[in-house]
Amino acid sequence: MASDAIIQVTKDNFENEVLNSEKPVLVDFWAEWCGPCRLVAPVLDELATEKQGVRIAKVNVDQNQELAVKFQVSSIPTFVLFKNGQVADRMLGAMPKSAFEDFINRNA
Repeated sequence: MASDAIIQVTKDNFENEVLNSEKPVLVDFWAEWCGPCRLVAPVLDELATEKQGVRIAKVNVDQNQELAVKFQVSSIPTFVLFKNGQVADRMLGAMPKSAFEDFINRNA
């Protein structure tokens, strides 16, 4: 279950919540049926409450296929870090918390 700190993003609020964000945004492209996606959910919940300099958002690719296509998400989970409205970096697959922290610190 996502915490209140994680933003649920759709095509309707993507521009406002991600592209226009003053803070960098780590977007998790995921799906309900994806086992690795469920594995990293608690890690993202922790990061959302611990990392004040970055926002965490989730895009359900089954419900928002146009966003997945636009950002060339061909496998999930895919994590895309947006900074100043642009893609700063991306990584694929379930990772330990330390890998997410390194990814954020390197790019945010």
